[in-house]
Amino acid sequence: MKKIIYIILTLFFAALSHSCADLNLTPPSEASTENWNKTAEQLRISLNDLYRQYLWKMNTQWWGDKRSDDWSQRTTIYEYTQGNVTSTWSVNTYWENSYKGISRAVRVIEAIDAMDDAESFTALRAEAMFFRGYLYGRQIILYGDVPFYTKSITPEEALNMSRTDKNVIKTQVYADLDYAIANLPEDNSAGGVWRVNRYVALSLKARIALHLQDWAIARDACAEVMDSGVYSLYPDYGELFRIKGLNCEVIFSIANLYDKQYQEIKNYIPATAGGAAIAQPSWDLLATYECTDGKTIDESPLFNPHNPYENRDPRCCETFVAPGSTYLGVVYEPNPNVKQVWDDWTGQMVNNRDIKPANQYAAFSSTCLRKGGRDEWREGQYNDNPNIIIRYADVLLMYAEAKIELNEIDQSVLDAINDVRARAYKTTRGDTAHYPSITTTDQVSLRKILRRERRVEFAWENRRWFDLKRWGWFEKAYSHHRYGHKNAEGLVAMVAAGDYYWPYAPDFDEDGFPDFTRMYNEGYIERYVVNSYNPKVELFPIPNDEILTNSNLTQNPGY
Repeated sequence: MKKIIYIILTLFFAALSHSCADLNLTPPSEASTENWNKTAEQLRISLNDLYRQYLWKMNTQWWGDKRSDDWSQRTTIYEYTQGNVTSTWSVNTYWENSYKGISRAVRVIEAIDAMDDAESFTALRAEAMFFRGYLYGRQIILYGDVPFYTKSITPEEALNMSRTDKNVIKTQVYADLDYAIANLPEDNSAGGVWRVNRYVALSLKARIALHLQDWAIARDACAEVMDSGVYSLYPDYGELFRIKGLNCEVIFSIANLYDKQYQEIKNYIPATAGGAAIAQPSWDLLATYECTDGKTIDESPLFNPHNPYENRDPRCCETFVAPGSTYLGVVYEPNPNVKQVWDDWTGQMVNNRDIKPANQYAAFSSTCLRKGGRDEWREGQYNDNPNIIIRYADVLLMYAEAKIELNEIDQSVLDAINDVRARAYKTTRGDTAHYPSITTTDQVSLRKILRRERRVEFAWENRRWFDLKRWGWFEKAYSHHRYGHKNAEGLVAMVAAGDYYWPYAPDFDEDGFPDFTRMYNEGYIERYVVNSYNPKVELFPIPNDEILTNSNLTQNPGY
């Protein structure tokens, strides 16, 4: 395979050069395959590459949200929601990059195994085993059967590789992660540098097991993390995403160094604050949050369709900017009657650029992202918040999901869900007077509650696409379309008729998906994107150039 051959021939020298240049350590001219990876320092430098963002792109820049029903972006379409994925699409880099990471991990493992004092490097070997196991686990989730090797291979061997049964690979994935769990330290930080520890391995083992429907494995891995007492829920849900350093909830994160990518974050900033207001959380997501009485908006007497942010689960207004509230120093208000808003930074009223009569490119959905927003998003138009890969709330809800699927519903399941819900209300599980606790033990009801809970808890954290895939919900999600308010005249007329923000609550199906079709058919709102499901998207395509290079490889169905 062309990519794997390339990796085998160039990975060591290229990555070594990058690592040494970045860290000002051993110059590349003094390193070779004979003298490199001989010391703990050199091994760490080699492993440093596995913390770079190229391996974690699906956990950055809202990749998993853009390809879900939680996303709104004018009339922009994404290949997954349209069923237009091809074997030449740009995300094929995930295949190449995953094998780069796997090959690097393999080289480190082999280097340690060849040492006379290999036992002295057990923790570093465990770190490499973690990355190899996790990356292979991710590969079989995305692609199904894939090429598989655990030792360095020659270009000739690579050219003749076929796809290995994912169940064979799964056995090695669990073996690698179990080795990492047994040999990684509980605290793997030193000198201000943080590295993966045994709880990262446990948490991501649970994530892989959940996707592979190995419920008992996921349950037990989560239970170990929970029983350790090392992590806890951060008491303030909104603040959690504005903290740049480590905190009690984040188990694993990747540094974000996007201070030069001004345009990228500008797309998510309100126009009045100097942004482009191109992409926002969707109406489907907005409709999903329960009211403060624990009922969905189609059932709760507290829901006001003319102010859908009122009386909602607090996570709603920590994810969306509620109209009339201050964000990045400016009052955000998409109501076309509000011509000017207050700007704290200038200390005066300014023209409101977030209304359609003043700006035809104002948010089509009249929504705005708040989650993670810091003043520097406006000031410098950059985002250097860390990319959270997994946090403790995910462990709690994975544990609950695994137990629900096993039909082992007990108090620990309710406690895990209620811990997450209570934190949203800035209280604790036992304070049931101040948050809507879950009490049902019915499996079908709990499954629905758990899935809604994950959607609102992890909104715009790159988890929605993976959850839809795991639950077999691509068809359901991609059968829903993208809606928003009408153009300037239409929106002004809607306000004048008293039908703004929405005329009524949208309809919901049996799985809790909101449906705005009736509202659209009656002429209240606009449909901006029509989505379409194609069964082939259940798996990624094997990259086309791999198929052309290696006749032993077969393509996934539909590509």
